[in-house]
Amino acid sequence: MKRFYDTVDVGDIDHGWQVRLDGRGIKTIMGSPQVVPTRALAEALAREWAEQGKEIDPARFVMRDMADFAIDLVQPDPAAAIATLIRFAESDTLCYRADPDEPLFVRQQEVWEPLLAAIEAREGISFTRVSGIIHRTQPGQTLARLRQRLASHDHFTLAALQTMASLSASLCIALLALEDGADPASLWRAASLEEEWQADLWGRDHEAEERRAQRQEAFLAAAEFARLARA
Repeated sequence: MKRFYDTVDVGDIDHGWQVRLDGRGIKTIMGSPQVVPTRALAEALAREWAEQGKEIDPARFVMRDMADFAIDLVQPDPAAAIATLIRFAESDTLCYRADPDEPLFVRQQEVWEPLLAAIEAREGISFTRVSGIIHRTQPGQTLARLRQRLASHDHFTLAALQTMASLSASLCIALLALEDGADPASLWRAASLEEEWQADLWGRDHEAEERRAQRQEAFLAAAEFARLARA
């Protein structure tokens, strides 16, 4: 598609902010006004439009796609988004460790245990740790508390959380990325610990490395989306 606009700016509307192309407000892919909660997020969305060339490249609309997802899919049914997120807590990657006599277990303890302990302390909950891959049910009180926690977030934050949790296979990692002073790049490295361990052990494949890099980029973009939506 050829670029069909000349100017890009942002304006306040309906207690939020909206990108405007040649003075006309943008809509989501499903036709709703694309109104976001902060000027900072609207400006990030505007940059995606402003940086397009003569031909529109849809792959460069990372923030726009997340905003559309939040408005079109999460906002009408936040309970469904929360249910999806809770499934990542039920099988959170931080809870599943190698056997204690394996070197990988030591590394998982070093990297994952402080992260899991931080979430437990902050939320007043307890996760079950598992050695091996056999699924173990997490405590009902833990899942109930996490549902309450998720219900306190708006649809933009829930959309970002769903992206981060699906990429990292961890609700804990996603929630930690929301904290003030969080280092999303370090959290992504923690989430990728097992993949990196196996790659170091058996060798690195170019295509697999590219996929990991793309997933990392998507995770970091979602963390930035959440930060801007809450600015």
